[in-house]
Amino acid sequence: MQYDSNQIAEILPHRYPFALVDRIVDGEPGKWAKGIKCVTVNEPFFQGHFPQKHVMPGVLLIEAMAQVGGVAILSLPENRGKLAFLGRVHDARFKRQVVPGDVVEMECVLTKQRGPVGIGTCKATVNGEVAVTAEITFAIGTE
Repeated sequence: MQYDSNQIAEILPHRYPFALVDRIVDGEPGKWAKGIKCVTVNEPFFQGHFPQKHVMPGVLLIEAMAQVGGVAILSLPENRGKLAFLGRVHDARFKRQVVPGDVVEMECVLTKQRGPVGIGTCKATVNGEVAVTAEITFAIGTE
């Protein structure tokens, strides 16, 4: 499974400035996905976080990992056209700052699914160094 930004936009509803995944580089629909985010100084959030020392907000790293998981879930034919809502973030651990010039590699492995609810174990790394980990719960719906 590989998707460019245009193909991701066909799966996820997120648009600028909240489309946080540039490319899906690997995966298996309904099982797992790997994606990347190329962080640039031109990101709108750097205007306020922080103007004197640019650091990507942790909550946006969580959102980016959730979007990778959303692609994995919504790539299943039966979920096409649905939405994957963020239901819960559990045990998030922030281990490294993400700054302009970093390429964030994210992976989300779907570990459980019961009806419209799925759980994914997610990790984001930069140059092989863990930036953040979390367990994310998704709720699949139409509205």
